Amino acid sequence: MKKLIYILSVVVLLLTTAMKPTPAENSNTGAGIHFQEGSWSEVLQLAKRENKLIFLDIYASWCGPCKLLKSKTFPDGNVGAFFNEKFINYAIDAEKGEGVNLASKFEVTGYPTLLFVDANGNLVAKTMGYHNADELLEVGQKIAGK
Repeated sequence: MKKLIYILSVVVLLLTTAMKPTPAENSNTGAGIHFQEGSWSEVLQLAKRENKLIFLDIYASWCGPCKLLKSKTFPDGNVGAFFNEKFINYAIDAEKGEGVNLASKFEVTGYPTLLFVDANGNLVAKTMGYHNADELLEVGQKIAGK
């Protein structure tokens, strides 16, 4: 009986190990979107140097959909690969520091607000609310194609 339990345990262990997704099968294993640190003026300078648009996530710390974006959508490997290549990514709390002025400048009325801004600080496109990985990727592809 002990031998049977041992054999079954080994089989179960092997099956569960074999069924784990490999990194290629799991789109969430990538780095996801890398958000720049620093001030808004530094981000604008970087966008000018790299000749890229800025993807600006304006969020609030208490916002449920903002937290979903941060935990589900932004870490997605496919989203990260595309956004890191095409945009300078920056996230800021609309209720703290520079975020207050940016939220006012871009007339943010709800959270999350996702903006695409040129290197001169001009609004190119705006979308609001939660987007899953496929939806955000589609939005980014449309903007990058402009």
